[in-house]
Amino acid sequence: MSIISAGTSSGQALVNTGNTDGTLLLQTNGTTTAVTLGTNQTATFAAAAYGKVTALSGTTPSISCVVGDAFTLTTSGNTTFTFASAPTSGLSFAFTLKITAGGTHTLTWPGTVDWAGGSAPDAPASGEVDMYVFMTTDGGTNWYGFLAGDALG
Repeated sequence: MSIISAGTSSGQALVNTGNTDGTLLLQTNGTTTAVTLGTNQTATFAAAAYGKVTALSGTTPSISCVVGDAFTLTTSGNTTFTFASAPTSGLSFAFTLKITAGGTHTLTWPGTVDWAGGSAPDAPASGEVDMYVFMTTDGGTNWYGFLAGDALG
């Protein structure tokens, strides 16, 4: 099996299936679509924005898995997060979230997050920076949450 990367926007791939027809599986926004290709046909596709850092804002930010895999937020009040567009079950997805506390604010996480020890870590103190990592392998039914850095420089 080959993985074909198109960078951060779009690309074209040549799929050589020999003397028989082949099937190319495309995944977009967590939905897999089978495309049947004849010998030496091309397929055009869009690539996800992996590696892109996305700045979030507001007190109800939604973290969309199709936007990228790194997010930042400076809190402006008590904040409630949602996670959206996880890939289908059987595929893994992980992202990092850097939070800079713009004051003394609470953080509320989706109920699907499973934290080590059974409870979410304390929110960063005003002016502090915390780094979090989240991962799912079941389509977002369960997210594993980790505090990767506390009160970072």
